[in-house]
Amino acid sequence: MYPLRLKEPSKPVPAIVQEANEKHMNKTGHTGVKRIIKATGYSMQGLRAGWLYEAAVRQELIAAAFLVPLGFYLGNTAIEKVLLVGTILMVLMVELLNTAIENVVDRVSFDSHELSGRAKDMGSAAVFIALLIVLLTWGCVLLLP
Repeated sequence: MYPLRLKEPSKPVPAIVQEANEKHMNKTGHTGVKRIIKATGYSMQGLRAGWLYEAAVRQELIAAAFLVPLGFYLGNTAIEKVLLVGTILMVLMVELLNTAIENVVDRVSFDSHELSGRAKDMGSAAVFIALLIVLLTWGCVLLLP
C-alpha cells in the first residue's frame, strides 16, 4: 500500500473558517465528569430515537431483552458469557450505526442515487454480518463440546 499523502491547501485558510473550525472543536467546553454525563445523555437520546423511529432497533432491543439474560444463564464461564452477551450488544451497535447512515443519507436527499443506495446496502450488510457472528458464536458456545 502506498502511504496517504495529504495535499497542502493551495490557498491559506481564511481566518473566519479557522475560527469556525476551532469553535466547532470546542463547542461545549465541558470536560471531565460533566462531559461524560452530557455524552451519556446524548447516547440515551440516540437509543430513544432508535426505539421511536426504527422498527429494526425496536425488534433487536426486544430480542436483546430476552437474549442478554439468557446469555448470562447459558454461559458456563466468564468468557462464554461475554461472547454470548457481547455479540447481542454488537448487533444493537451495528444496527444503530446502520440507522445513523440511513438517516444521514435521507437527510442529504430523498432522490435515488447510486452512492446513496450503496451506502444503505453496505450498512445493511454490516448488520447481516453481525447477525451471522451471533449465530456462529451462540452455535459454537452452546453446541460444540
